[in-house]
Amino acid sequence: QLVESGGGSVQAGGSLRLSCEAPGYTYDTYCMAWFRQDPGKEREGVAAIFIGRRTNTWYADSVKGRFTISQDNAKNTVYLQMNDLKPEDTAMYYCAADHRVRPWLWWVKSEYNYWGQGTQVTVS
Repeated sequence: QLVESGGGSVQAGGSLRLSCEAPGYTYDTYCMAWFRQDPGKEREGVAAIFIGRRTNTWYADSVKGRFTISQDNAKNTVYLQMNDLKPEDTAMYYCAADHRVRPWLWWVKSEYNYWGQGTQVTVS
């Protein structure tokens, strides 16, 4: 089970850092990602990090240059640092993980079998 934290309300231009802890997730190679969803819209991939012998990251075009995904292996935790937030970033943010994600499909929600409950981000 994934546990997210760090959401909240912020003014445009501000920053937030989301955390996703994956206790007991013991695969040597796996992918963790952040998705977001507005009511009535599809859940969209925001960023992903592929953790293995090498680490790779991917971002949606809408957040490149503003968001950074990173990991703390010792804590089994992935972070999403969000800077220069915009009102259109307002959404419920979900953490996802799976060891079978095909890297070129990191943004596809069906690639992931493990999800957190979500944390709300509101930008005004």
